[in-house]
Amino acid sequence: MSLPPLSILDLATVAEGESVREGLQASVELAQRAERWGFRRIWYAEHHNMRSIASSATSVMIGHVASQTSTITLGAGGIMLPNHSPLQIAEQFGTLAELHPGRIELGLGRAPGTDQNTFRALRRDPRASETFPQDVQELAAYLGSDSLVPGVNAYPGRGTGVPLYVLGSSLYGAQVAAILGLPYAFASHFAPEQLEQAVETYRAEFRPSAQLAEPRVMAGVNVIAADSAQEAADLQHKAQVNRVKLFLSRGGNRLTDTEAEAVLSTPSGRQILGMMKYTAVGTPETVQTWLEDLAARVGLDELIVACPVVDRTAWFRSFELLAERAAVAA
Repeated sequence: MSLPPLSILDLATVAEGESVREGLQASVELAQRAERWGFRRIWYAEHHNMRSIASSATSVMIGHVASQTSTITLGAGGIMLPNHSPLQIAEQFGTLAELHPGRIELGLGRAPGTDQNTFRALRRDPRASETFPQDVQELAAYLGSDSLVPGVNAYPGRGTGVPLYVLGSSLYGAQVAAILGLPYAFASHFAPEQLEQAVETYRAEFRPSAQLAEPRVMAGVNVIAADSAQEAADLQHKAQVNRVKLFLSRGGNRLTDTEAEAVLSTPSGRQILGMMKYTAVGTPETVQTWLEDLAARVGLDELIVACPVVDRTAWFRSFELLAERAAVAA
């Protein structure tokens, strides 16, 4: 049993009291530190109409972080493909790949990454998700050498071969990734229910492709590491309160900490906390053991970690402690 390769999922959060600029700068600083600490990659996710998340223009953010770092791999975890045309995404990520060769990846999701009202504001067809497998293939072809659309090529993009991943939180995504022969990343950091079944399905149905000869699966987990078990527990409680506030605050009405505390023990609170089922909490040694056990039990090749800690100093420290354990385990 050993610690699998680790990457970071940076949700590009804007904490209370921070400006968007300050939140984005924290993400740049994390990427710079993660590069020194030896993490494999950082991914950023496409979300819309969420004032606490600043990665809605995902390709723009990746380009900015790439310009402030040197070697770490950067990618989307993910681009919600129903919100875009495959050609546009091929052009965006093809441009990134030309500017930062060998450092760009592209994870693709089928969900809109937002509510239905915002999805309409994006001017997308509600049926766009129905053609997700075909859109992934069209996108892959634009990034390759043989477009599936006669006379249409992605410039930049053509010939860059940007590595693709399929993201999902259900059996559907696992099946698409398996059939297309692409690596699969499961969003168990917020949708834990079908992780094990999805991994089994993906491995059983996998078909080799030009990109990937054997199945490769990565799962998202939350990590709260601290120098003491008590500090980690305190950080976890604050993260739970913050999660309730994020999910139950609407419009200009935001729950106070006291109101969110009261919700924690209600059915709504328990449902929200259930989304954080896969969370490793404690000292670095405890977190390492938890991650190793999960990877061995489920059959994971990699882990991508998010840190829900609210305090910035503790947020950085959690990733640093995890990197130290990974170095020890290597």
